[in-house]
Amino acid sequence: MGLTRLALRFALKKPKIESFSRFLFIGPHPDDIEIGAGATAARLASLGKEICFLICMDGRFGDGNVPEEQKGGVLVEIRKQESRKSAEMLGVKDLRFLNLCDGGRYELSEMLEGIAKTVADFQPDLIFAPDPFVASESHKDHLQTGACSREIACFAPYPGIMREYGAEKAADVQGIAYYMTAKPNVFVKTSGLLPLQLKSVFSCHRSQYPEGSQEAKDIGLYLRLRAHDFGLRSFHRTAEGFRLLSKTEMHCLPEAGE
Repeated sequence: MGLTRLALRFALKKPKIESFSRFLFIGPHPDDIEIGAGATAARLASLGKEICFLICMDGRFGDGNVPEEQKGGVLVEIRKQESRKSAEMLGVKDLRFLNLCDGGRYELSEMLEGIAKTVADFQPDLIFAPDPFVASESHKDHLQTGACSREIACFAPYPGIMREYGAEKAADVQGIAYYMTAKPNVFVKTSGLLPLQLKSVFSCHRSQYPEGSQEAKDIGLYLRLRAHDFGLRSFHRTAEGFRLLSKTEMHCLPEAGE
């Protein structure tokens, strides 16, 4: 570990996620927020925090678990209803959709504008988004959602720049927390919340995870293993891990990304 990085670790201590009041969770598709940070969202909601879910893509292409005649507009409405049920189960009342088409079939400017307007309206302290720097991630929607989220998180405090994105005002965003990350640097205790997270995924998002499907079994096993792994790392029964970058670390501090 380099001297600069070591000094930054002590000089710029990571704030506790629970110390913030307003949280915007940005997901590429219906079900991604629940998989990446569902237990954390439930914990924050139980603490009385203000939470907003923003789902960018409409999920129209799904993953083949619904009849062909339900693909497209019918599946979009099904997935919206599933998202509403899941958010309610986790204690989240504010759920929004950008309605962008699955599979990268949209302009990045549309995503940037939609995220910027949501940030301006909701005024989050902290933004959650998928980590766009994971080497194995190949889904364009995940990568672009993470990249657009970090761009807006960085520029949110600047009124002039936010107007360029179509937002009416700035927002004092204090940082971004990447979920689905390979390099977590903060952990949130989720003891007792894993069953609720699993239920929010597999009982609500049935169009994607039919009961008894192999994919449901595989992802369920992964979520259990991850929760206990992160729990061991943070001395809790279960936990979720995030790569948190503060406002200062998002600009001109390359060591923060190591």
